[in-house]
Amino acid sequence: MHHDIPEWVYITFTAVTAAGVLMQALVLLGMLFALKGALGRVNEVSKKAEENVLPLLATSRSLLEEVSPKLKVAAQNALEVSQTLKEVSQTVRTESTHVASAVDDLLKKASVQADRVDEMVTGTLNSVANATAAVQKAVSGPVRQVGAVLNGLRAGLDVFRNKGREEHASADGDHFV
Repeated sequence: MHHDIPEWVYITFTAVTAAGVLMQALVLLGMLFALKGALGRVNEVSKKAEENVLPLLATSRSLLEEVSPKLKVAAQNALEVSQTLKEVSQTVRTESTHVASAVDDLLKKASVQADRVDEMVTGTLNSVANATAAVQKAVSGPVRQVGAVLNGLRAGLDVFRNKGREEHASADGDHFV
């Protein structure tokens, strides 16, 4: 079977295929130019990264190498300080307990001494009051007696002085006070 296909179909098919291949070539050429542009930009970014990031990384590495031992020492010192503070805290707690018990003992002793001083002062004041009362009694009794004797003497002297006045007083009669 032989089919007779007109020649124009072959020419049209060839033209469409050629146009398609040409279009593919143009698309691939466009992609090539786009990739070249993108590759150029990637190269620029890569160069800038090399210029800026690599020195930064080198500086960071040297700084890390320089600081790393110091950080280790600082961490070790912080651990030692923490342990020392823990020990000091325990010592302070223990000593504060001792101080508190010593203060309690002192307060008890001071209270006992204050009671003793209070008893002594009370006893002394009572003794002074008793002595004062005894002195007053010892002095006031004889003073009263001397006063009574003096009053008697005065009355006796008044009687001697007033003998002449009795006649005057009897003349007053009922008006004598």
